[in-house]
Amino acid sequence: MKGQTPCRVGLIGRGIQGSKSPALHRSEAAAQGFELNYELLDLDQRGLGNEALPQLLQEAESRGFAGLNITYPCKQAVIALLDELSEEARAIGAVNTVQFRDGRRIGYNTDASGFEESFRRGMPGAAFTSVIQVGGGGAGAATAFAFLRLGARRLTLFDVEEERARALADLLARRFPDCHVLVGKSMADALAEADGALNATPVGMIKHPGSAIPSRLLRPELWVADIVYFPIETQLLKEARAAGCRTLDGGGMAIFQAARAFEIFTGRTADSERMRKMFATIAGD
Repeated sequence: MKGQTPCRVGLIGRGIQGSKSPALHRSEAAAQGFELNYELLDLDQRGLGNEALPQLLQEAESRGFAGLNITYPCKQAVIALLDELSEEARAIGAVNTVQFRDGRRIGYNTDASGFEESFRRGMPGAAFTSVIQVGGGGAGAATAFAFLRLGARRLTLFDVEEERARALADLLARRFPDCHVLVGKSMADALAEADGALNATPVGMIKHPGSAIPSRLLRPELWVADIVYFPIETQLLKEARAAGCRTLDGGGMAIFQAARAFEIFTGRTADSERMRKMFATIAGD
């Protein structure tokens, strides 16, 4: 692609100025000998409501973008604006990557496979027969799907919007009929019987400080994972380590979902190990 017009992609979301996606995509393109421009289309920075999503998609499409990453709070809302969904995106009910191709908008989900790869590498040997997850939005739909595909037998969902958790539980129960997917009532009771817990909400991000799981409920036998990666050490993970828990940060999911998205955008195979090393150098920025 040297000498050609740079590949142009971007990210739509709210409060995304700490995202490492631009650096990951740009550096991987540079390593492969071509230029890639990655823009942040931040709803907060532009002073826009969620209803502006259609105009941001149209803007990117008209400016010749190859595609877009989609993050909180747009991963489910974007579906109605697309022409086609990958099988995985349809099954999960959430999209984090949109490709513009031949006048069509095609939605993919690279979060589920990204989380699976991160969990396999970061939690070898961990038991996950029974898992609790906080968050049933777009990212939570992907991680819940991933847990069940990995082999979890019981998944308990918590969400501030109980109806959203219930809708996700119903969707997953149809897809994984041999698994027990339920909406939790008491986090204390659920954690007492769980192997591990995942935060799949924005709580813990710089813009959304705090922890989705009370520290008093943590015990050394639990593993605790977080999808948040800016900051890389969230309050939840800090408190979990203090409680003696094994922990997994959101960096791995960010790297592996980005590698797959890069391939969708550019048609080139990403070097996930090279992207991992780049992430390690920028994680503290």
